[in-house]
Amino acid sequence: MNILVLNGSPKGEYSITLQTVRFLELLHPEHHFEILHVGQRIKALERDFSPACTALERADLLLFSYPVYTFIAPYQLHRFIELLKDSGISLAGRFATQLTTSKHFYDVTAHRYIQDNCQDLGMKFIRGLSADMDDLTTEKGQQEAKDFFRHVCWSMEQDYYEPLPVPAPKTTPVPVEVPSGTETVFSAPPAGISHTTTAKTGDVVIVTDCRPEDSQLQDMITRFQAVLPLKTRVINIREYPFIGGCLGCFNCAADGKCIYRDGFDEFLRSRIQTAQAIVYAFTISDHSMGAAFKLYDDRQFCNGHRTVVMGMPVGYLVSGSYSREFNLQMIIEGRAQVGSNFLAGVATDEKDPNGEIDRMAQTLTYALEHTYQPPQNFYGIGGMKIFRDLIWLMQGMMRADHKFYKAHGQYDFPQKNRGTMLKMYLVGSLLANPKLKAKIGNKMNEGMIAPYKKVLDKVSK
Repeated sequence: MNILVLNGSPKGEYSITLQTVRFLELLHPEHHFEILHVGQRIKALERDFSPACTALERADLLLFSYPVYTFIAPYQLHRFIELLKDSGISLAGRFATQLTTSKHFYDVTAHRYIQDNCQDLGMKFIRGLSADMDDLTTEKGQQEAKDFFRHVCWSMEQDYYEPLPVPAPKTTPVPVEVPSGTETVFSAPPAGISHTTTAKTGDVVIVTDCRPEDSQLQDMITRFQAVLPLKTRVINIREYPFIGGCLGCFNCAADGKCIYRDGFDEFLRSRIQTAQAIVYAFTISDHSMGAAFKLYDDRQFCNGHRTVVMGMPVGYLVSGSYSREFNLQMIIEGRAQVGSNFLAGVATDEKDPNGEIDRMAQTLTYALEHTYQPPQNFYGIGGMKIFRDLIWLMQGMMRADHKFYKAHGQYDFPQKNRGTMLKMYLVGSLLANPKLKAKIGNKMNEGMIAPYKKVLDKVSK
């Protein structure tokens, strides 16, 4: 069997994920593994995609190998998928699967992103392996890798794969009404890469990847600016002179300084993170915000795992069939939850764009006026617990993260709450004794709600 490994790591041969692939290659000399370093060679593939086409045509199985970056695959692999779809090569009926390494922070959304795009191409997708970064160094991890590959081979023999989704019906975006007399954001080239409306007070930054031909998204931005009673700035990331995508080099781990010298780290901190709120505006592309936004997101790793804009409300202006993009919905909510950002809304152009845009503008204004910040749900709490444990272990290297986590009380280890643990031992002992349990009766429930009754009594007085 010819297995084409699409290595999405920008580190190439030094990819941790690739080592698991090498492990499988050594165990299975009967199969031919061809490795294409799409992450490391993305700029060359942008110039000439033909080497990739040649390799794709002779593959029986496509194995996507990559580390999870910011909820999805690295920008470089993101861009490769764009090039693959634009190439016109037919991969319908080919088998595909994936292998990732991470600390399991939203690995599910990364895996679904690859699956959705493979199924767009009519490929027979087999569920992949999500391994911890250190799994290959353990016997358990090695066995899981063996079991994964055996399952892939068996699935191919049986012709078993994930069912292809029902094609989405073609929909036409509902036109957005721009209030008369409103200035069009993209009517003239902006100074630098920022356009500012000056008639209002406040500071809300709109980050977009809007192209001149994206008239629908332009109208959504313009209407939002018109109805929001606050001053706005538009920053188009397509116009920023990025040198390249995040390399995963950890040069920024100690002091937050990116190894690239394109100034994005300082631009991010001085022009975007200083705003009162951020609104992201994009057209759905390949089940995501698109490669331009993925480049922007990955380069934000100069902030490490620090939730530097916690408390800042966020909103989204989305052109496209957002209601069908369940994975993208999870990513958007998860980003807000992990960052402790109130999600003021996601306004789309599917049904009632004018009403949705107006409601989001009002909600964002309310959140700013009342500093509204609800508690995190599972997406936020679960994600931050993974980061908490990771940074605690790697504090010697990720010094900027460690300093931030200490300063903001994010090392909330439950095992440090000795008082509660002792109480639970006492309660457990009582519950384990049938006689005492019967004697206590309903006093257990009364005791559990006693602290809450004190709060209610205080309010009633």
